[in-house]
Amino acid sequence: MAKVAFIGLGVMGFPMAGHLACEGHQVCVYNRNPARAELWCAEFAGDSAATPREAAAGAEFVMTCVGNDDDLRAVLLGEDGAFAGMTAGAVLVDHTTASANVARELAILAAECELGFLDAPVSGGQAGAENGMLTIMVGGEQAFYDRVAPVIECYAKMSRLMGPVGSGQLTKMVNQICIGGLLQGLSEALHFAQCAGLDGLGAMEVISKGAAQSWQLENRHQSMLAGKFDFGFAVDWMRKDLAIVLDEARRNGAQLPVTALVDQFYADVQAMGGQRWDTSSLIARLKPAR
Repeated sequence: MAKVAFIGLGVMGFPMAGHLACEGHQVCVYNRNPARAELWCAEFAGDSAATPREAAAGAEFVMTCVGNDDDLRAVLLGEDGAFAGMTAGAVLVDHTTASANVARELAILAAECELGFLDAPVSGGQAGAENGMLTIMVGGEQAFYDRVAPVIECYAKMSRLMGPVGSGQLTKMVNQICIGGLLQGLSEALHFAQCAGLDGLGAMEVISKGAAQSWQLENRHQSMLAGKFDFGFAVDWMRKDLAIVLDEARRNGAQLPVTALVDQFYADVQAMGGQRWDTSSLIARLKPAR
């Protein structure tokens, strides 16, 4: 069993750290809101710390799962940051969905401190985190990945090293491109079915057995038809992720016309008051059938 620090106890980090504790690892947590850390300690066997540095002290592995690039720098760098508390040879595993650039930047700083660094964003949403069934895309050195793989298996159904540092974040960008396009297509399909006078539920049941099948279709069509959008990843966070995707595309020359359009559709959803609706809320932009 390993000594692990987990920094960031949001809807994803809270259950992920819990799986580590339930599997017998020695876990110390840190959260910007101390009440959240206290709640975690009341539910799971582990300790909390007042700063990232204190949480990381003596840990073999330090996991982070925060909001964005700036949040990540805030918990890792500086006098109270995790890097200052980690001992040489420890490995930082970042589960934040952030930019590939910040991953490369932090990997250099980690190496200067004789620390390992892996960028390891996750997919699977809150349900995947709670059920220990996340997909994890990892960038970094093979030796670091081999050391940490048995630990992250506590909350992963699939984990793969994709290449050097930054490759995990780039793979997560591929994931978000797919999700945005799929949800827009599903929204239009459901809208079309309604306008055509079809039974939307019946239509989805039929086509889900053919080439149109997808996780989004199987798990979101009923709630989308019902106009319920509180089942997953928030629109605000998706727009943050798509901004990272589009910025990277400008850098590498990728052409993403559909992704750029879907990003603007999510902006429309935000303007409708749907900042915290889940990503399937794209259908709300389309007028319901009369």
